[in-house]
Amino acid sequence: MRPAAGEVLHFSEDPGITRFVPHVAPTSTQRRPYVWAVDSAHAPDYWFPRQCPRAMAWVVPSTSTVDCERILGPGCTRVHTIEYRWLSAMRTTALYAYRLPAAPFQQIGEYGHALVASVPVQPLGPPQRVPDLFGLHEDAGIQLRVVDNLWPYWDAVVASSLGFSGIRLHNAKPRPTAGR
Repeated sequence: MRPAAGEVLHFSEDPGITRFVPHVAPTSTQRRPYVWAVDSAHAPDYWFPRQCPRAMAWVVPSTSTVDCERILGPGCTRVHTIEYRWLSAMRTTALYAYRLPAAPFQQIGEYGHALVASVPVQPLGPPQRVPDLFGLHEDAGIQLRVVDNLWPYWDAVVASSLGFSGIRLHNAKPRPTAGR
């Protein structure tokens, strides 16, 4: 599920949105009201239930062979990792993709991980039900891993030469205590 040329996507568990109005997202560090969307490259970051914590890592030009093999594994170029307790939600959550016109959107943030519009935006049509979330990962060649606790993996990723992103990490289990 990716946007076509001239489109961006907004993923939601709400199939009834008829107009996107700029607002300040509760988890945003931005204080200005925006409509949020993603481009094709960042769409896979949202192939999850909204509140699902996920740690994502991928190869970038500066990634060392050692980090790639140690963290991603031989032959792997991108990994998304979730906790076991989110497996059921991954199987059962109804997720919808809204196709929006790309024109009013601009990149935000140092890494351009999201696109924002500061004006109301009408969807280009009704939302599309996002198919099997596991299948989307498989079809995109993204390895989906499941762990008991995200923090050990996340700590290894952010200390590496890989590209990475973490979403909704505040919903992850607490960090394991030393000696556990």
